[in-house]
Amino acid sequence: MFVTFEGPEGSGKSTAMRAVAKELRAQGREVVETREPGGGKTGAAVREILLHGEDISRLTETFLFLADRSNNVKSIIKPALESGAVVLCDRHADSTVVYQGHARGMDLDTLRSLNSTATDGLKPDLTILIDLSPEVGLARIESKDRLDAEPIEFHQMVRQGFLDEAAREPGRWHIISGDQEPEEVAAECLKAVTDRL
Repeated sequence: MFVTFEGPEGSGKSTAMRAVAKELRAQGREVVETREPGGGKTGAAVREILLHGEDISRLTETFLFLADRSNNVKSIIKPALESGAVVLCDRHADSTVVYQGHARGMDLDTLRSLNSTATDGLKPDLTILIDLSPEVGLARIESKDRLDAEPIEFHQMVRQGFLDEAAREPGRWHIISGDQEPEEVAAECLKAVTDRL
């Protein structure tokens, strides 16, 4: 089973994903955790460019995310799924549609097509959206990267973009409020995952 965790900056998705992985392992399941950008050595190098490098064009940004995604799917996600593991991924294709499409203005259908190519058609079985207002989320972040530093209007478009994408495919998405305590968010995420297993 392939589960992705999405949400605005500071929503708590990474913390929740780690907690879910820990609990699933305690239940005896094989779990592989990865993230985008940043899965594997190649992904780590791409992540550094994307989050801490110089300003780049939206097209360059998009293709770097897609390159990272293609590598992550081929080298980590698909092999883990084929071995029977539960794969948890911190951000995936929906983030590109939201950040580069809804927030940066690129064509959504083009981005969906590029994502399909990068993932070789792979789609998550479940996508958990931890929804939170950008004002609250950004206030949680101590050290801001290149994307965190975008103006609040950008982050408002990101939040709305996630909600719009979730409305397009309600069968795949599960929305959880990020306004709760981390333990409560993690418990809801775990239930959403185990209900699908």
